[in-house]
Formats: sequence, C-alpha cells, structure tokens
Amino acid sequence: MNHDSGRPAAARYLVVVGLVLAGGVQPGAQEWAGWRGPARDGIVPAAQAPGTWPDAFARAWQVEVGEGYSSPVVAGGRVFIHSRRADAELVTALDLASGARLWQQDYPARFVQNTIAPAELRGPFATPAVADGRVFTLDGGGVLSSWDAASGALVWRHDYSPSVRVTDLFCGTAASPLVAGGVLFVQIGSDPAGGRVRALDPATGDEVWSWSGVGPGYASPIVIEVEGQRQLVTLTESSIIGLDAARGVLLWSVPFTDEWHENITTPVWTGAHLVVSGPRQGTHAFTLRRRDDGWRAASAWSNAGVTMYMSSPVLAAGTLYGHSSKRSGQFVALDAATGAMRWASEGRAGDHASVLLAGDDLLLLTSDAELLVAMRDPAAFAVAHDYQVADGATWAMPVPLPDGLLVRDATSLARLVPADHRPD
Repeated sequence: MNHDSGRPAAARYLVVVGLVLAGGVQPGAQEWAGWRGPARDGIVPAAQAPGTWPDAFARAWQVEVGEGYSSPVVAGGRVFIHSRRADAELVTALDLASGARLWQQDYPARFVQNTIAPAELRGPFATPAVADGRVFTLDGGGVLSSWDAASGALVWRHDYSPSVRVTDLFCGTAASPLVAGGVLFVQIGSDPAGGRVRALDPATGDEVWSWSGVGPGYASPIVIEVEGQRQLVTLTESSIIGLDAARGVLLWSVPFTDEWHENITTPVWTGAHLVVSGPRQGTHAFTLRRRDDGWRAASAWSNAGVTMYMSSPVLAAGTLYGHSSKRSGQFVALDAATGAMRWASEGRAGDHASVLLAGDDLLLLTSDAELLVAMRDPAAFAVAHDYQVADGATWAMPVPLPDGLLVRDATSLARLVPADHRPD
C-alpha cells in the first residue's frame, strides 16, 4: 500500500500503498509514475533527485485535493492524485509547474470504516499507476478504473467490490496497481470469500489470468526475475506467494502469519534474497530456488529485533535501510546478506516513515511531517538536513523532484522548492 505506512493510536491498525503519456500529454524529465517510484523499490533515479539541499523549503503551490493516504504520482508534466470527499472518490490531474487543476473526475464510492479505527480517513489507500497515457486507480472498496491521462475520460472500469468486505478489514483494498511487462496487475478480495490476483490488458481491461487463494494482505506486489523466471511476488494475509507472471500459476508459498493479518510492507528483492518484514514477525529473508519438482522458498536469515510495520525498506550496496517500530520508531540499517544490524537510531522517530534513496542521501519522511535527509552510510546514522514540510500529518510517500519535492498531507498537496528559488 501504498500501499507502505503506519498511524498513531487506532490508526496503527490501518494500512495506508519508461512511461510516455499519449493523447496530447508530453513526456517530461520528472517521472514518478507509481508506488515507490519507477522501479517500485524506493530508489530515486539520478535525473529525479534534488541536486542540493537548501537551508529551507517554501511552497511553490498548495492545493486542496481531498482526504486519503494514496501517494501522488507524476508523469508527462502532470501530477495525478486519488482522494475522497464525503461519499465520492476523486481523481485529479494538476499541472506540475503551477498546481492548476487540469481535470477532475468523481464517482460514488460509499465506504464503511471498520469500527476498530472509526476516526481514520476512509481511503483511498492504493497509489495510482500511470502507463501509456492511462491512469489506473484502485479504491478502498475494490473499484479499479482506467482514465485517459490527457482528458480524464473514463476508459474502462471493473467493480470488484462484491469480493471485498471492508468491515472485516482494518481498511479496504490497499495494494497499489502495478504495470509491468505490458500487463496490469491488481490484488483484491478479502476472506472469507478469498483473495484474487488478476493480470489485465491495460488497454482494454480484459483479463489475462486470475489466481485465487487466501485473502490479500495490504502490501503491494512486485515483479522480479529469478533464474530466468519472471515472478509476481506479494503477501496474503497469512503468507508470501510467488506466481508465474505470465500465467498466474502458483510457484511457491511460505507461511507469514500475523495475529492481526497486518502483512503490509512491500517485499524487496536483493538479487539473492527476498526480504519481508512485519510488526510482530520481525524481518526475514528467503532464498528462491528452482528444483526438479518445482520452486522452493527457503529461510536464509531472520532478525526478530527489526519490525517494519508499514514502512518498506530500500536496498543500497548490500545494506537495507528502513524504519522499525521498535523503541517508538527507529531508523535501521541491516546487512542484506545476513540480516545483522549495522546501526539503529536512538528511537522516538514516530510510528511511520516513508523511506527513499536518492544517490547518497536517505530521504526519511515521518508521519509528523518531518523530512530527514541522512547520509547513506552502513556504518552510522547521521542526519545532514531536517525540515518540517507540512502543517499536518504526512502518511503518503513524497515525490522527489530535481528542484524540491511533492508532499501530501491529510487533505492537500504541495510542491516545495528551495526558499530562495520560490517564484514571485
């Protein structure tokens, strides 16, 4: 989910989670067209990363967009944001440079919140994906929509809400749609009816394949390649699964149970291990191997002292950097090969932080709207810059830009630029 976040008090039970636009939208250098960025791994491309960090940021523009936990995405000089206002879902396109609204669509989407966390926002939780001139949104109730990125026209829609019992979940559907290899992947459903992973033709919405199994977790799927096999890897409410990305056949499954079914963090593939984490399970790595009788996922290492609740880690040069819920929130660095702790911050870093890597900089945006820029260093945790970037809570992932960043709080979206570069 974008699915990747945590919230205070009752909110701790909630889940937050090369593209060319056609039809008149011109491609730009600033592209962030899906959950956790272009490769879905939290790595900021060099062309997208800020060149220097200012003494302070100023708002170039700020726009009220409606409530929600979905992160903004950027493609073709436009920002796309999915949100809610009352009993309607909104999909909005803004001009990246000015914040001007280019189009907005809305549709009825009543959402009954789980009584465990009645004060929380009602979504959306999944982050849109943009590809080939389309914007794909998945709301908390399970409605998948394809929008024309240039005009905002609805191209096609699938209503999966009959398979989603939102009152049986801490929140509704949270897995962010993924476009990879020319296929749109979505994960929906809930127990007791069960879960579905569906592969669709992005242009038409026609189903390519569908896998049925245990109800989904709240994590967003990834596509990896292991020994020449493309696999879609995701979490259910009680397991980790790998599917043949071309056919939807289950290749392997391992238990990953949690008493609250809070399997939330996006998996990370290191090239040697698949790394997953949870608030009570700790952090684990698995080795994926093809055998004569099929695929196997074998335990490689585990670290019970690092519990990533809703924050997904990033990988750099053999080190995993992330946010653990231990000690009221710690930033941590783990050896990706062994799981050994390399360093941990003192603590009290809050319930959640979005974690990104931009060159040699770790970008750590806490839910308290504090942006820390720390050195990417496997030996020690050192903060180089510390900014307050919003007036309210920030659960959504920020979007780095060469001259600043986009930050979404509970109801608004702002573009931040260096204070001394703010336009008149």
